Amino acid sequence: MSEIKAGRIVVLNGAPRSGKSSIVAALQAREDAVWVNFGVDMHNAAMLPPRLRPGIGLRPGGEMPGLEVLLPRLYAGLYESIAAHSRLGFDVVADLGHHDDYSQPLGILADCARRLHGLPALLVGVHCPLDTIMARRRVPVAGREGLYAADGEDGAIPAPVRRWQEAVHAHQAYDLELDTSLMSPEACAEAILARLAAGQAGPSAFERLERGI
Repeated sequence: MSEIKAGRIVVLNGAPRSGKSSIVAALQAREDAVWVNFGVDMHNAAMLPPRLRPGIGLRPGGEMPGLEVLLPRLYAGLYESIAAHSRLGFDVVADLGHHDDYSQPLGILADCARRLHGLPALLVGVHCPLDTIMARRRVPVAGREGLYAADGEDGAIPAPVRRWQEAVHAHQAYDLELDTSLMSPEACAEAILARLAAGQAGPSAFERLERGI
């Protein structure tokens, strides 16, 4: 039996409503590859009992210490699944919101990086200005009513939204960064595929996180 070539891994990291799931959809719409999705919405919709939600989608601020103790293992299981699918030859995309702004630092992202050791993995920062994020939050999404914080008093941006924007990119390690207020989901997907095709000239973002550099 011939050796299976490891599938490509793309982890999209950004705040809620930054456009990650639309990029996932653009990749999955392509007919030249099969992209398996391991994102936060799939994780919470189908894997966790209600008492453990939002699971890995827990927002910055240290508001649920009782849930935080489970997060390292939940993320470890997710990334082990990502790695397993890659080793079986599947391309994997995961839209997540990594941060370390819990009641105490958990160091989850470095541990996740170790679980992808030796695999072709790309860490992509998905950016979007706060005014665009708030505009998207005002648009109702079927099945997600009340999930996203609306405007605060006098139209102010709610503190949880600001915390997401600050905490989710604090680690400062990416292979590629995209601004979804300037690029369509399809253009973002094309940029990701081009970056994958170009290969790595040096250590990848996950390799740097694994080594602590």
